[in-house]
Amino acid sequence: MISISKKIRWGIIGCGIVTELKSGPAYQKTEGFEIVAVMRRNAEKAADYAKRHGIKKYYSNADELINDPEVDAVYIATPPDSHKFYGLKVALAGKPCCIEKPLAPNYEDSLAIHNAFSDKNLPLFIAYYRRSLPRFEKIKSWIDEKCIGEIRHVNWLFMRPPSLVDVSGKYNWRTDVTVAPGGYFDDLASHGLDLFVHLLGEIKNASGVNLNQQNWYSAKDAVAATWLHKSGITGTGSWNFGCQFREDTATIYGSKGKITFSIFEENNILLETENSKTELFIAHPENVQLFHVRKIQEHLSGISIHPSTGLSAVHTNWVMDQIMAENR
Repeated sequence: MISISKKIRWGIIGCGIVTELKSGPAYQKTEGFEIVAVMRRNAEKAADYAKRHGIKKYYSNADELINDPEVDAVYIATPPDSHKFYGLKVALAGKPCCIEKPLAPNYEDSLAIHNAFSDKNLPLFIAYYRRSLPRFEKIKSWIDEKCIGEIRHVNWLFMRPPSLVDVSGKYNWRTDVTVAPGGYFDDLASHGLDLFVHLLGEIKNASGVNLNQQNWYSAKDAVAATWLHKSGITGTGSWNFGCQFREDTATIYGSKGKITFSIFEENNILLETENSKTELFIAHPENVQLFHVRKIQEHLSGISIHPSTGLSAVHTNWVMDQIMAENR
């Protein structure tokens, strides 16, 4: 384990687009953290990233970064099919780790990653950063304060048109069935399902239907699901990536009102009861993982427990596997 009395030095495996603004700068802006090394298989791109972000070392070999004695902890920001490969190496090296979501393409691999860190009593964090964002913390406070009474049901509708990349036939790992069997469902729906577990508790059972309606790529592009939280709250969701219009609406229904919000869009959050309506805009930070990363620092410093760990991410993977059961 690393000492919490010193600055924690991070290395990043996979310094691609997600690390440019969403996550990388958050580690540099968090007190007690610094990024000392990055890795990308393309050495030229790794060097360019390091130069632009003021990072002193870069690698094209992940083993060299993982085993660098100046790297205390590792952030894995690669596609999910490589998370197990790199994650087990980090666990073997005895270093804390944060892994991008979903933890793995399936429940079995996610469990193997979690167990590798758990067996060594190593902290493992997963980048389900919505659990730490202020706008969703506000929604959780409304629920915990019973502003809409007892929770009865949650529903999420997410629709969007195919992208130019989708229709062009160009390679995209997010729609490669060997990397993400559920396509954008794996990449995007995981955020919302994980958030619902955070807000409403673990899910007891789940099921779904899925298919490829457009045939633009090998993964699925249409999914519909139902689930039941252990508390008795019911849930439904529908995700389609071939519709004319974009829609992102989640609604939590209670015995005395409802809460409406978006998972991805920065729309107002709306609390409605029989006699009142509260509408709030809570902006995300420039680096959307900032609060998530700050809570990693607090966890490693013994101040608080992080809301998104390997254990909670394994449960999210289990839910997704249940929904996509016929294709996992």
